[in-house]
Amino acid sequence: MRSFNGPKRYLITGTILLSIVTAFFLIGLFWTPYGINSTDSASKLMAPCAEHIFGTDNLGRDVFSRCLVASRYTLLVSFAGVATALLFGTFTGLVAGYYGGWRDKVIMILSNGVMCFPGILLALVAVAIFGASMFNVIWALGIVFSPTFARVYRSGTIELLDRDYILQAKIMGVSPTRITLIHILPNLMPQVIPAVITGLANMTLFESGMSYLGLGVQPPAASYGKMLSDAQSYMTTAPWLIIFPTLMLVCYILGLYFISEWIRTSVKGGSR
Repeated sequence: MRSFNGPKRYLITGTILLSIVTAFFLIGLFWTPYGINSTDSASKLMAPCAEHIFGTDNLGRDVFSRCLVASRYTLLVSFAGVATALLFGTFTGLVAGYYGGWRDKVIMILSNGVMCFPGILLALVAVAIFGASMFNVIWALGIVFSPTFARVYRSGTIELLDRDYILQAKIMGVSPTRITLIHILPNLMPQVIPAVITGLANMTLFESGMSYLGLGVQPPAASYGKMLSDAQSYMTTAPWLIIFPTLMLVCYILGLYFISEWIRTSVKGGSR
């Protein structure tokens, strides 16, 4: 009982919540009970029932089918956005931490410049300039989040540079590339993995906010943020239009945070 009250509870809770979203994602890849854009004027704003378990929206579209497909875009944008942020953040963070000097100053000045503005504002400006599309959302969010990962890699690299095995590798003439890839990167994983998981959750919040404002994933694709935006006029008459997309977002984001907390507490407990 004691172990469940510790880090294990975070793992169990996070796994359950993420399993729900993963199940929606996998099912939505192969099957939906209705077309996500199939309208039925006779079934407008139908409450949840056996035929439409999540109800229908103001155009008669099946909310359950749209939630199945929306999970696909949510996971795609969050994972692709974090991958983009890691691509930029890993390179800049390792260069800043390993070489220091003017490289470190330039990279940190640029990172601080990006981080001093609200991330959602920068992403919105970028998408407004280059156009609202899923690709533009991914790279815009990737650039906005890259300074976070750069800081993680920079601080971890600076900490590891004083280790004996790193100093010995330098004395032996091992190239900086090999040192970073073989000796530094693997030892930074306990710090990077929680940051990645938290980044997935934050990326989802940003993407949903942008879709809510009409600058994220564009129709005819289904997006939780867009679904919430369309449903705001029916909060009192058709609350299921708000409830089910919100529950899916909550499951995904809280599940990621619980898993991140489990990793953080496990690493912290193991380092004692």
